[in-house]
Amino acid sequence: MAKSSVLGYPRIGADREWKKALEAYWAGKLEETEFRQKLQDIRLTHLRKQQEKGIDIIPVNDFSYYDHILDTAAMFGIVPKRFSYTGGAVPLSLYYGIARGTKDAAASEMTKWFNTNYHYIVPELDGATPDVTENKPLIAYREAKEKLGIEGKPVIVGPLTFLKLSKGYQASETDAWLGRLIPLYIQILQELASEGVQWVQIDEPIVVTKLSEEDYGRLRTIYESFAAAVPSLNIMLQTYFESAESYETIVKLPVQGIGLDFVHGRTSNLASIAALGFPADKVLGAGIIDGRGIWKASLQEKLGLLEQLTSFVKADRLIIQSSCSLLHVPVTTANESKLLPELRGALAFADEKLDELVLLTKAVEFGEATIAEELKQCESALQALRTSSTRNRSDVQQAVAALSAQQPRRSTAFEERHAAQQNKWQLPIFPTTTIGSFPQSAEVRKARQSWRKGEWNNEQYEGFIREQIDLWIKLQEDIGLDVLVHGEFERTDMVEFFGEKLAGFAFTQYGWVQSYGSRCVKPPVIFGDVAFEEAMTVEETKYAQSKTKRPVKGMLTGPITIMNWSFVRDDIAREQIAYQLAYALRQEVEALEAAGIGMIQVDEPAVREGLPLKKDEQAAYLEWAVKAFRMTTCTVQDTTQIHTHMCYCEFHDMIDSIEAMDADVISIETSRSHGELIHSFELNTYKLGIGLGVYDIHSPRVPQVEEMTSMIDRALRVLDPKLFWINPDCGLKTRGTEETVAALRNMVEATLIARKNYSVNVY
Repeated sequence: MAKSSVLGYPRIGADREWKKALEAYWAGKLEETEFRQKLQDIRLTHLRKQQEKGIDIIPVNDFSYYDHILDTAAMFGIVPKRFSYTGGAVPLSLYYGIARGTKDAAASEMTKWFNTNYHYIVPELDGATPDVTENKPLIAYREAKEKLGIEGKPVIVGPLTFLKLSKGYQASETDAWLGRLIPLYIQILQELASEGVQWVQIDEPIVVTKLSEEDYGRLRTIYESFAAAVPSLNIMLQTYFESAESYETIVKLPVQGIGLDFVHGRTSNLASIAALGFPADKVLGAGIIDGRGIWKASLQEKLGLLEQLTSFVKADRLIIQSSCSLLHVPVTTANESKLLPELRGALAFADEKLDELVLLTKAVEFGEATIAEELKQCESALQALRTSSTRNRSDVQQAVAALSAQQPRRSTAFEERHAAQQNKWQLPIFPTTTIGSFPQSAEVRKARQSWRKGEWNNEQYEGFIREQIDLWIKLQEDIGLDVLVHGEFERTDMVEFFGEKLAGFAFTQYGWVQSYGSRCVKPPVIFGDVAFEEAMTVEETKYAQSKTKRPVKGMLTGPITIMNWSFVRDDIAREQIAYQLAYALRQEVEALEAAGIGMIQVDEPAVREGLPLKKDEQAAYLEWAVKAFRMTTCTVQDTTQIHTHMCYCEFHDMIDSIEAMDADVISIETSRSHGELIHSFELNTYKLGIGLGVYDIHSPRVPQVEEMTSMIDRALRVLDPKLFWINPDCGLKTRGTEETVAALRNMVEATLIARKNYSVNVY
């Protein structure tokens, strides 16, 4: 009979219990024993929920103390050399040191998990001697069986994916590293087999990207080695986020199951099965419920898909599952009491997706009639949203159609704009600035909460925000920054803030998802046509500018980032959503300029993460993403300086698109990748203003002047000093005031050293 499964469940808890436990432990408010007990309680609660809902095959080892890739590295004793690790099980202090940095050692690089908004810690192989420090999947399996009687499915990141996502080795060392890792994986798998484990899920999402023939040869070597060493173990080779790039190679591997994504990779995976069939001796893990989206599935449509699949695969060799881990969606809609009925009825978070999987499995096994009432309710809920007035605004649709038919561009070339802007602002060589936000202290958060609860009136709250602006304008002047910001104290989140002020958005109460470590975000829901209603940022920015003679940047989040960091409607193309956002934000840019704000930053940190995994789809995405940014910014005067910001990504393959955005200044994160991005500019000329982040704001450590000076010196070997800015990596919202001021003072000192060393007449 068909069975149900998921590839992973959210770690954070319905009320972010996981996050709160982590932060209490880091703050010294929880002893390690109590901390571990709290996390076990959370983990068992999640397993019990899946068990009670009727999921047949429940994943274990998908839970993490921080990040699953870091877990894998720690399991193999792969610890960066700078942490002086000497072997054995990695203690929590070291584990979190790798992720967050310590007083003496910088954190490991953090980057996007494929094209999602989740970030993983990049393993550093240089100098490591891998060994099995502890069998984490086995520990998780035993816990689930002993505590809850669950015959769990251990989840492990596959060797090829792990290696491809690691750094610190040369391409010529790939096979040598696989030679070290394969025996360790075999040890893990043999111990699982000896324990009586029935299924192991080995995640190899790397196979949905373009691989070389050598890599496919490595994949065969890996799984042939596993099959020879552990012939009794059922391995589900799991892919997700897209279609398998070489279906024919994947299905020939000596594994017992193949997991395919029939949501984001539906068309290609279906075509491959139709053309080549599916092996009769294998189980198909059919990922038909979207693990990344929040919308209720059309059960009728999904049954049609399953009917297609069962024409190739017998039902008793079918596992009906999520398209990827449910890590990427909130936990439950049960507590969402404030949404419009037509919206709430059309949502499905992790728990509701479990219900969908159980229903579909029941229908496949016992017939569609057994879920007739649920099918009717599902279609009624989806139809209510489709016909909602929020999704059918002709004024927005017509205006955006007219704008998107044009090619937006600034009226003057960058060289002329740059000269006009320099004449206006008279900035020194290597201008200093920050990315936008300043520390959101407990006092700031309490004030916002008091205002939202109605305990403070608007006048009280606005007065408090102005006090914070006054304080930080003075601090920025005292530190010596050249271009200031108002600090964004009125903003909870860089996307949520704008979504609350634009039509077409909705906000959940508990729709949190993990972004990195304990950092959780509550993405807005774009469920209707997006429209500008009134100025959103003018008041605070104009007030800040009135308090200083130095320029203050207006701060906006760009259209692509708002889209990529929101849960978006799935009834129209993402390109059209981006253009609706761009049209709305253009009106805000124009309002800032009309209010006398001459520098405007439109942040686009998430452009790279939206890049399709398939190479042949990337150019089209970048073309309309660039167009949306230019649509937002193209109408300003030559003297109005447009800034943007990007972070957490590899940019070497999209430098041309970044330049095509035509921002006067771009700031890019580089410190966590230890300046590796600079190599991109050694290979590619960049002709616009640029600031490469000179210190990592995600670590609590205060970087030394020498570290930043070294980063500046290397950047100036390949970038034009006349166009170079100096800034931190990202916004400073999550940092403390003392460390923020200390780090910025060091940054300004490093800048003064650079100005002395490069004291040339650049203007």
